[in-house]
Amino acid sequence: MAALSWHDVSEWEIEGKGWTDTARRYERLPARAEGVVREPVWDLSRASAGLCLRFVTDAEQIHARYDLHQSTLSLVHMPATGHSGLDLYAEDAAGDLRWVGITQPTAPHVEGPMAQGLAPGLRQYTLYLPLYNSPETLELGVEEGAHIEPLPARTEKSILFYGTSIMHGACASRPGMAIPAI
Repeated sequence: MAALSWHDVSEWEIEGKGWTDTARRYERLPARAEGVVREPVWDLSRASAGLCLRFVTDAEQIHARYDLHQSTLSLVHMPATGHSGLDLYAEDAAGDLRWVGITQPTAPHVEGPMAQGLAPGLRQYTLYLPLYNSPETLELGVEEGAHIEPLPARTEKSILFYGTSIMHGACASRPGMAIPAI
């Protein structure tokens, strides 16, 4: 395996956030909502469900390194890959997103490959964040010498999803399989 160059994504634009004045980077409700909304709603808003980052790279391998906000990695009825994992998709020549890989959390600190042996060439990627947990830190690793840069958030009008645990992404095996991603 080639040496990796790690890139902190803390300044990259996030898609899917309705507010920017959140207490933590990967939360969904503004900090002022704490104590105003019901506690179960507030607790769920601290998860990064529905959030994603977009970037371009010519890397032939993509790794992730992140620390999770919660120590709970899965639920009895939901795997760690959906609850606390990252889900990576690449855009193909037709502009369609194709699944590339995931992280497989086994501890609150996650580090490992999402994709290896990728075909050479510059392409766009979308990284979906955990559905019932959220990163405190998040870095992407690519082989040294590979190009990687963030893409700006899309400006098309957003669709607001409001509703039950199904809207939140309950029981999806991967973050990209939740309704907001689809």
